[in-house]
Amino acid sequence: MEDESELKEEKKWWKICIENMGNWLANKNKDEWLKDMRGNLSLAATIITTMTFQTAINPPGGVRPATETGNVKCPEKLQGNNPCPGEAVLAVVFPDEYIRFLLWNTICFVSSLAVCLLLVSGFPLNHRFFTWLLSIGTCITMTSLTLTYMVGAEMVTPYPVWYTTNTMFNKVIYIWFSLLGLVTLVLCLRLFVWTVTKCIHKRKR
Repeated sequence: MEDESELKEEKKWWKICIENMGNWLANKNKDEWLKDMRGNLSLAATIITTMTFQTAINPPGGVRPATETGNVKCPEKLQGNNPCPGEAVLAVVFPDEYIRFLLWNTICFVSSLAVCLLLVSGFPLNHRFFTWLLSIGTCITMTSLTLTYMVGAEMVTPYPVWYTTNTMFNKVIYIWFSLLGLVTLVLCLRLFVWTVTKCIHKRKR
């Protein structure tokens, strides 16, 4: 009997800790936050989608124009040293950096589209899981946008100038990822506590 009572006390203590953590992490004004942020998030995601689309079509450094005669053929395509008319110049000058630029720009484009899709899909955004999904999608969008800017700035900035500011950019990146890690941790803890609380309530029933 004593063992059973101790086990009940331990379970009760564990449940109290989960409930206290849930209350501490809970967003008290979640409904008002969703009303205020839904329009702002939709506008921001639309602008970011437009920016990343335009950046892919008109990349930093520009594209090679047609020849003076108007010829747009590319006989030197197999040489690999000269871009064809309409192709990005920096893709030839900095191929590795340009691949990273395209990677982060594409991730930013797709994640911002995913945020727009969640906002117009009709899913109940007051549900904890969809709120978490929307927040994570926004974090991915902002992070990939930051890295797109960093790689793009690196490609178009002369090396002596970039070298003098490299330390500052590294500090900015460290601060950003620290903030991102903190926000992601809080979001994941909220989802975890919400899931555990739901399971506890189901067992009580």
